[in-house]
Amino acid sequence: MIKRIGVMLIALFVIVLTACGNEESATTGAGGAGAAEESSEIIKIATDAAYAPMEFMDKGEITGFDIDFLKEVMAEAGIDYELSNTGWDAMLTSVQQGTEFAAGISSVSITEERKATYDYSLPYFESTNMILFKEGAGITSAMDLKDMKVAVQGATTADTLMTEIMGQGNSSLKKFESNVLAFMELESGGVDAAVADVAIVQEYMKNNPDKAFESILDPENFDSEYYGILYPKGSELKAKLDPAIKAVIDNGKYAEVYKKWFGDEPDLTRLMEELDKAAE
Repeated sequence: MIKRIGVMLIALFVIVLTACGNEESATTGAGGAGAAEESSEIIKIATDAAYAPMEFMDKGEITGFDIDFLKEVMAEAGIDYELSNTGWDAMLTSVQQGTEFAAGISSVSITEERKATYDYSLPYFESTNMILFKEGAGITSAMDLKDMKVAVQGATTADTLMTEIMGQGNSSLKKFESNVLAFMELESGGVDAAVADVAIVQEYMKNNPDKAFESILDPENFDSEYYGILYPKGSELKAKLDPAIKAVIDNGKYAEVYKKWFGDEPDLTRLMEELDKAAE
């Protein structure tokens, strides 16, 4: 009887091991049919899934424009990858170190300041910052915010721009860990306005039609920005993904993803000009 139990336990153990060996990580994306031939390594990529519709959590899954775009790029490059929601600060730090994550994607604007610390992919998305405020506040430009209380997410271009306008160390410029918290501060009346990327502000207004908010662009004070995939300095991954990014834009996959998330065709004129300049 003891021997029979022992044999049964061994058989059960083998079955469990086999099942575990066939289980895939929920955050691992296949890079396409040729991925296994190209590389057996799984590239780890970080994101901050708090920027709907660019990247956000939906029923426990990371989704959004950036996520679908990344899937197309990695499939084109033939690379398997694993995507982790690390948060903004952790993403920036871990990608800079390059020990755990090989790249980061999270609506990261390409700036000269960041180029001193990171390498970037070719630009893949045109953006700018937008001002969100309560109806009747009388705000017509970013310069109106100079003597107001303003909320931004720290370590973003909105933070940089508003620091330039309001002054370094100005206590009226409140910096938060996420745009969600910045918008909550505006809702509660703790600030007069919030500044964030245009896609994030527009998505917030679409999802909160009952809130009496207005939003404006300010091209005189907020220039166009371009998102790029973030790498550690000297990364070899850039050379593999740049051609894939260009291919995804050229073959129409980019437009398909864009239309899925924004409802219309992208105007690629300025993005293509910026992409060509970056490729020189």
